[in-house]
Formats: sequence, C-alpha cells, structure tokens
Amino acid sequence: MPRVIGIDPGTVSVDVYGLDDGRVFLDESVPTGDALADPSPLLELLGGQHRTRPLDLVAGPSGYGLPLTSVADLTDNDLRLAFLTADGEAGGIGGLRRLVRGMARVAPSVPVVLTPGVIHLSSVPAYRKVNRVDMGTADKVCAAALALHEEAGRLGCRERDVSFIFLELGGAFSAGLAVERGCIVDGYGGTAGPLGLRAAGALDGEVAFLAGTITKDRLFQGGAASIAGAPDAPAEAVANPRTPQARLARDAYLESAVKTVAALAVAATGACVVILSGRMARADGLREDLERRLAGVHSGGGVGTMTTRVLKGLGGVAKHAAQGAALVADGLAGGAAATLVDALGIRTASGTVLDHLYVISPAAARARLGII
Repeated sequence: MPRVIGIDPGTVSVDVYGLDDGRVFLDESVPTGDALADPSPLLELLGGQHRTRPLDLVAGPSGYGLPLTSVADLTDNDLRLAFLTADGEAGGIGGLRRLVRGMARVAPSVPVVLTPGVIHLSSVPAYRKVNRVDMGTADKVCAAALALHEEAGRLGCRERDVSFIFLELGGAFSAGLAVERGCIVDGYGGTAGPLGLRAAGALDGEVAFLAGTITKDRLFQGGAASIAGAPDAPAEAVANPRTPQARLARDAYLESAVKTVAALAVAATGACVVILSGRMARADGLREDLERRLAGVHSGGGVGTMTTRVLKGLGGVAKHAAQGAALVADGLAGGAAATLVDALGIRTASGTVLDHLYVISPAAARARLGII
C-alpha cells in the first residue's frame, strides 16, 4: 500500500499530489515563480510529509526526462540533460535545477526519482526520433499515464487494450501524444508541436535563421497571446476573442491543434478518441469549437472520425500531470498502478535526449550544454 507523491513543475504553477494506497492525502498548487525563487517551502513540505509517515516514492520534477534515476544519484551532466540548460543559461524554468538539487539533499530520507520523457521510451520507433528532442517532456508522459488509467477504467479493459490521441493545451505550451495499445508511440512536445497560448511551438527553420539566436526565453514566446497582441493575456482573451487579432490567434491556435491530432493519427492507427487536458481545454467556447473541428479528423485506421472528451482526472486543484506523476510513483512502488507503469515501459526507458540528432551531432549538442 504505497504512500507516494507526484510533482509537476509547470510554466504557471508547480503542483504536488499525494496518494496513500490510492487515496488522496496531498493536493497543492503554488505559482512557479514563487516555488523556484525559494524552493525551501516545497522541500520542507516533502520532508514534513515523510516525517508524518514515510513516503515510499516521489516522482520529482524531471524536465525533458531521464531513464528512471534516483535524485540521490544525479550528476551535473544528468541535470543538464534533464533540463537542457548550461550553467548561466537564462530563460525557461532555470530554477528547476536548483529545486532538484535541493531534493537531492533530502533524498537520503525522501526517495525521489526522475522519470523519462517520450524520447526515452522504447515503444517509440527509432525512426520517429530522428532529429527530435522534445517529443514530450516527462510531465507529458505522466499526464498521458493519467489519461490511460482513466480510459482503461472507463472502458473496463486493460491498459494494453487502449488507444487514443492525447492533446494537452497548457498555460504556455501545447503538446500531443499518440498512445497505441497502452504504449506511447509518438509525440510532439511543446517546443516542437502545436501553437501554444504563450509559446510558438514548432518553428519554421527560416524563422529561426532570421531570429539569429534562439534563446530559452524565446521558446516561451510567440504564441497565441502574442498574436492577439497581448503576450500576458489570460486564456479568455484567446478563447473568446474581441478583436480581429485575437480572432486570428484563436483560429491559428485551434487549427494547429487539429493538424497535430491528424498527424498523430498516422502513428496511433487504433485511436478513435482525442483526450483533452490543460488549462485551455477547460476554456468554454474554445473547447466546443475544437471538438467540432476534431470531429472532421479521420481516426487512425481511417474508419470513422475522432470523438473528443476532456480528461477528468482524480480530482482536486493539482494539474493532471501531477496526478499522473503520483500514479507513476504508485506503480513504481508496487501499488495498484503497476500494470500502468509496465504498459508504458517506464522502467525500461533508456538513452538521452541527444541520441538521435543529425542536423548537429550529439557531441556538439553535449558541448553546447557543457557536458564533457
């Protein structure tokens, strides 16, 4: 009967979710800026929970992911690979490395692991990984795990009998994953996928050339809110546009999401349902329009069209990725979610995010990160 915690380090909030033999005992969400500026309250929260009753496992904030790794064993090179930042790199969520280093200090008493991203999974064919890094970060794998758990329960079947397209429309990024017979088989991560609320998603190579330098900061810019003319605008400004620019942003945002689903249907030939998650998936008006547009996308097998539903999750304030991370931790600790973890191949993940590069060499990429 494992007692576990899952952590999701989102762009907007850091969420913490705890399960004790499947029952929720912890459910918190704090602004990301606050959590990364001073990680000590979060670290104390973990330590306090462990002192109250020992934790069996914590699925920690993992960035782009690593093959299943204990925080106590992390090297500096591991951290660079997980968060794809060199020392002194500005932008992104740079404070995550400091948070994870803090977790390493409490790891002797609190067992914390980093979990894989999509590119580490053996269920994704090598040819789909060519020149890819962001096929879906570790938190996207965890959110998809929650969707797989929920869909198997809804259908009353094993996880290995479930196929779907997972579409996360977050507070900054959008991403899509293809799940075929309980395995993640393809993905478009936030920096390489559909247009996000804050982030541009996949960049035209010529746009990248014209930009001159693509910094971590720039990866968080150019999304639907920028198109609408208000980079810091709330989701409602895009969901319910009142200006021509906002309507342009909404149309671009929706069509980009639909095209992503259509592309992923090639990999998940058994998928006939799209499962939506994230802040924008709850935006009234936008969600209904997205569902109408997705109804025109043919299922992976070409028979019929896609149906759509919104991921319910386990309930509470923490985001779906934190809930999914708690399920992954439960499964890794031998709990009821063990079959879920086995279906996803979390334990057998391997390699690094740099292994499949040809535009630049993996060696050049490692040097850019300061990895010798």
